[in-house]
Amino acid sequence: MKFERPNWARDPELSLVGSILDDHPELLMILQDDISRGTSNSIFGRKDTPSVEQIVRAAIYKELKGLEYRELEYHQSDSRICSLFIKIDEFRPYCFQMYQKYISKIKSENLQKVLVELNKIAIEQGLEDIQSLRQDTTVIETNIHYPTNNAILWDCIKEANRLLNHLKEEMGELKYMNYSERAKKTYFKINNTKPKDKRTELFRKQLILFIKTINQLSNVIKKKPGPSLKALSLILQVQEHLKVMDQVHHMVYQKEIRGNKVRNEEKIFSIYEQHTDIIVKGGREAEFGHKINLCSGKSNLILNCDIQRGNPSDTSLFSKLVDTVVSDYGIIPRDSVTDGGFASLKNQAYAKGKGIVNIVFNKVVGSLKNIASSKSMETRLKKWRSGIEAIISNLQRRFKLHRCNWKGWEHFKAKVLWSVIGYNIRVMTALVVKQI
Repeated sequence: MKFERPNWARDPELSLVGSILDDHPELLMILQDDISRGTSNSIFGRKDTPSVEQIVRAAIYKELKGLEYRELEYHQSDSRICSLFIKIDEFRPYCFQMYQKYISKIKSENLQKVLVELNKIAIEQGLEDIQSLRQDTTVIETNIHYPTNNAILWDCIKEANRLLNHLKEEMGELKYMNYSERAKKTYFKINNTKPKDKRTELFRKQLILFIKTINQLSNVIKKKPGPSLKALSLILQVQEHLKVMDQVHHMVYQKEIRGNKVRNEEKIFSIYEQHTDIIVKGGREAEFGHKINLCSGKSNLILNCDIQRGNPSDTSLFSKLVDTVVSDYGIIPRDSVTDGGFASLKNQAYAKGKGIVNIVFNKVVGSLKNIASSKSMETRLKKWRSGIEAIISNLQRRFKLHRCNWKGWEHFKAKVLWSVIGYNIRVMTALVVKQI
């Protein structure tokens, strides 16, 4: 450990992770293929790209300090501890675009492996024993505005005109009608209209402009884009946008014109973050993002983070997480405690079949009863379970994970796992410092 050195004494988290990366190069090997994908190695010329180790260290530093990429670039020159940790020449720092390019390549599957390996190191050092597990779910929002049918119609028309404008710049001889001004006026009228019959009429008017926009995009696809690669790329974007517009038209027409209910599976909540799910739990307000299933041990380390698609019930997530923990760490826990959302006879029987001794749900109904070696054990496990709420709160507030601003499904998963890794480094550091 580097705690004794003046440069590291005030930043034990970086000291700890620096020591781990120095002693366990296999962690870097897990991410090497992702980072080097699409690049060629050459022994000639000046080395102007960071190494795999520098990319990983920069990503961890960025997460621990809560920085944006531009701020990370500034810290390289401003902070001595940053340049020491990332192992860069302070006179030749890398630009933020370079870091973003390579960090964004890292896949969530490999970040999950890194998380497990870090936890195994904690187990070897006696910081965690996997004897007790607690589970809970939370929702992390995607970076979208509140979705309404009116707003999504307007977003589609606005995006279509943006693409047409760029195509005109590339192709030169492209003629089209810009319906965005009329659509925007109708958008505001719908927002300020309450009577249902008047809203329906305004939606009809907006859908006419919507169909005209679709027709214009369809006509553009039939034209030859020319030799420009950018024009070809824009044509492909237009094709994808047309698919989205068809889905949005069906959704809005069925709901606003015909008055039919549309299943959540058929809805789209953002044309920019199309992977967004609607999460409704009990009587709470609907949230738009993804459900995250977390599991922690006695040390408060997050042992597993499972990012879900759709809105599965908590009861359906219990057995999968138990299997994952046993498979990843090769240890069968003695205790399992969750809130009432996971409670079911099926889950209790599954945990018992796995060899778990104390199986406690915070709330039980009907014929279901908790299995515990004593009443005192049951009470202690229930009190201990509430600690996972603090873990979720810490994760969301310290690492700004209430809303994920990384774009796309794969990047959403990567951001969540980077934050979990950063959180675990903080917990490991506190446990190590406490032992010294």
